[in-house]
Amino acid sequence: MGGLIPLGDASRRPKHAPVVTLLIILVNVYVFVLELKGGDAFVLRWSAIPARIVAGHHWITALTSMFMHASWIHIIGNMIFLWAFGPEIEDRMNPLRFLIFYLGGGMAALLAQIAFDPGSKVPNLGASGAIAAVMGAFLLTYPRDRIRSILFILLYIRITFIPAILLIGFWFLIQLLNAGAVSAIHPGGVAYVAHVAGFVFGMATVRLFEDPRRIG
Repeated sequence: MGGLIPLGDASRRPKHAPVVTLLIILVNVYVFVLELKGGDAFVLRWSAIPARIVAGHHWITALTSMFMHASWIHIIGNMIFLWAFGPEIEDRMNPLRFLIFYLGGGMAALLAQIAFDPGSKVPNLGASGAIAAVMGAFLLTYPRDRIRSILFILLYIRITFIPAILLIGFWFLIQLLNAGAVSAIHPGGVAYVAHVAGFVFGMATVRLFEDPRRIG
């Protein structure tokens, strides 16, 4: 059993403080605390349920759901990936553009998931779709950057450096294969379709959100 945890870009440092990235992380943590206090009732109220949204109800959950998480592992994993790739993309855009881009990626991911199974009554929650958009933007912008990562296989642990095109590309391939696999069965669990949609959104729109004053 093994895995890989990205820690950040070892090839460059942002020129500006990643204010929005940090703010998004703090909001996610705050909402998760509210989930722990509110329990299932809170989750059902603020998570996105496709059938409910298609019926024209609780549209606000398309926004609130992307700041919610199903477990400690879920939020920790998502926030690690956001911190690994978010600062460089925010630095290339600017705080406001990055925030709009992030929310747009989350919305695109949810819409794809709803289109995939509009009658589903399973709550959709998590920042994964928006973070997938950030990863798509990173792959297109800095494919050769080396990502400092923790590699662990059973008791073997070491710090390694992996090109973004390999690390993110392999991650996307897994999402794509799993999205194809769940298309033949009733979807549930990990929203692979949302991950793929968010990633594609990120790659397709990153150039539109770049701040010319920051990439000159």
